[in-house]
Amino acid sequence: MSKKTCALVCGLMCGAVGVVAYSAGFSQGEEKAANRVYELRTYTTEPGRLPALNARFRDHTMRLFEKHGIRNVMYWVPVDEKLKDNTLIYVVSHASLDAAKKSWDEFVNDAEWKKARDESEKDGKIVSKVDRQYMTLTDYSPAGK
Repeated sequence: MSKKTCALVCGLMCGAVGVVAYSAGFSQGEEKAANRVYELRTYTTEPGRLPALNARFRDHTMRLFEKHGIRNVMYWVPVDEKLKDNTLIYVVSHASLDAAKKSWDEFVNDAEWKKARDESEKDGKIVSKVDRQYMTLTDYSPAGK
């Protein structure tokens, strides 16, 4: 990935995190958003496989995340020409880091998830790379008020 593309991805992620943090305060209800741990994930797909990944998230993954305590926050695809056809960026949240670990362990071992993953990959592997970062809100974040 070129330096220009890396800079663009970083810029997109920073902007995305800002939007998520701001909107999270409105979606959390009475729960203090500042106590949650947010997880930024970026998936790079194999060529031509982003539609399959989007379908898997739409039809299965998001519901299974919620089943295992992973709160869906926001999902994006970049507008950059080099990334828009093979990149999914999203943010989920967890009650804590320990809760995140527990939820992910349960999710990856869920028989329904394994079936959905295997079915969606019958035409070939979908994801080639996953990047993730755990974050907490700052004391000045609009979502934490």
